[in-house]
Amino acid sequence: MSPTGPAVSDFPPLSPRGQVTFLGAGPGDPGLLTLRAVEALASADVLVAEPDVLDVVRGHARAGVSTPELTVVDVASTTAGVPVLRDAANLVMEAAKGGRRVVRAVAGDPGLDGDAGAEMLACAAAGVPFEVVPGVANAVGVPAYAGVPLRDAQGADVRFVDARTATDRCWSEVGASDATAVVSTTLDAVAAAAGELVSAGRKPDTPLTVTIAGTTTRQRTWTATLGTIAQVFKQAKVLPSPEGHRPVIAVVGERSAAAQRDQLAWFESKPLFGWKVLVPRTKEQAASLSDQLRSYGAVPHEVPTIAVEPPRTPQQMERAVKGLVTGRYEWIAFTSVNAVKAVREKFEEYGLDARAFAGIKVAAVGEQTAAALVDFGVKPDLVPSGEQSAAGLLEDWPPYDPVFDPIDRVFLPRADIATETLVAGLIELGWEVDDVTAYRTVRASPPPADTREAIKGGGFDAVLFTSSSTVRNLVGIAGKPHNVTVIACIGPATAKTAEEHGLRVDVLSPEPSVHKLAEALAAFGAQRRDAAKEAGDPVTRPSERRPGARRRRTTT
Repeated sequence: MSPTGPAVSDFPPLSPRGQVTFLGAGPGDPGLLTLRAVEALASADVLVAEPDVLDVVRGHARAGVSTPELTVVDVASTTAGVPVLRDAANLVMEAAKGGRRVVRAVAGDPGLDGDAGAEMLACAAAGVPFEVVPGVANAVGVPAYAGVPLRDAQGADVRFVDARTATDRCWSEVGASDATAVVSTTLDAVAAAAGELVSAGRKPDTPLTVTIAGTTTRQRTWTATLGTIAQVFKQAKVLPSPEGHRPVIAVVGERSAAAQRDQLAWFESKPLFGWKVLVPRTKEQAASLSDQLRSYGAVPHEVPTIAVEPPRTPQQMERAVKGLVTGRYEWIAFTSVNAVKAVREKFEEYGLDARAFAGIKVAAVGEQTAAALVDFGVKPDLVPSGEQSAAGLLEDWPPYDPVFDPIDRVFLPRADIATETLVAGLIELGWEVDDVTAYRTVRASPPPADTREAIKGGGFDAVLFTSSSTVRNLVGIAGKPHNVTVIACIGPATAKTAEEHGLRVDVLSPEPSVHKLAEALAAFGAQRRDAAKEAGDPVTRPSERRPGARRRRTTT
């Protein structure tokens, strides 16, 4: 034995069995996952979850993770429209005993899930090590997103009730108190739960809020009282419905009053809340734009309208890359993310990396192209200080000076359909330009049939057009957007192309920037929401309007 401590051989050997992480996925918003949850998902070999939970956590799991499908074992509940999935314990144990790292994800918090508790006991009995990663409980997260605080400065009691298992004694205790009651139930059982509370002593005029699909962009909240909720659902045609089995969170008490919700409903009052927005770009190109749209409450749907292919004759590109390494160029100018990708792929083909740019000045036409370069390991020397375009880049580009510039040549890798603006401008500034086709853009394949139908049938609330080619290509591969769909264009040229295709332009970006375009659409949505409230009308999405309804043209 070492004098400073035990030797490795003194410890018992590690168990050959894997480990299970019981993970709380929260109420539905993937943004509510904890940092520890994201870490566990990234290292999981097997991910076991119900389909709706799987949709929340899958994005953080590593590529190739196994996601075994849970099977329905309760025939009676299937007939009622509520399938019960109960073979999770077997899947978890089998994978863990095989030495795998298993994540068992459940909605809300594992400590409030009875089945997860039983699975933990099974792990303990079998000697399988496990850990618990808490999540945001539905009964806490959903009211927060609905703008319904559960406690005030006076610190009133809060009681949590699961209507499915609540006993008569439970209803009596909650009904006899003045505590805020948070009731987990289903849409078609809300009125029955309200009746239980009234029978137990709660006043019929006690305020009540009911939230379905909480923390997601499908969230909807109704405000009523214990005595009027059944009538409210009937008048709003909420019930009867085949979706009556869907879970809801009902909050009973003064803190769910409509007056407070008007001030505190931060989530549902986002300017594009629930809007399904078509983004005619690839998922990679649209990443930051889609994130911005989500921050406004929208649901972005990416549909690529172009595909990128190698040039038909790659020799020109190959010579230029070799010239880059041998010192032929003073500058290289990137006009798009795709140009960065094309050069990067050619570098990898030759076994090169970002170090090949040493001694060469690098320009990027805009922020997104600059970000792609940084991801490659290259910090651009020149990015337009003003307009993010070729014209903006020329505004800041220095003229050729034979005293300070040892080389007078610029390498410009670009698309086959790019304009000559940058080439002409650089020549005017005294530079020699190797204008090289780095990639070709071709029309993408048509999107799936259901997406095409949604585009033509008014299933989208808005579409963002970021260039004239996106207008032409989208109409070509999917058809013309329905007249209830809000059309937003990045600039006058794109708007003109849209109008030539018979589209009414509602939103025009004040600057040729995709992020300014998203801001303009959000401002349009906010104006539309404010106008509806001022008129006393319900706030609806464009896709909920009558087909063929006429709308006033608005330019933001």
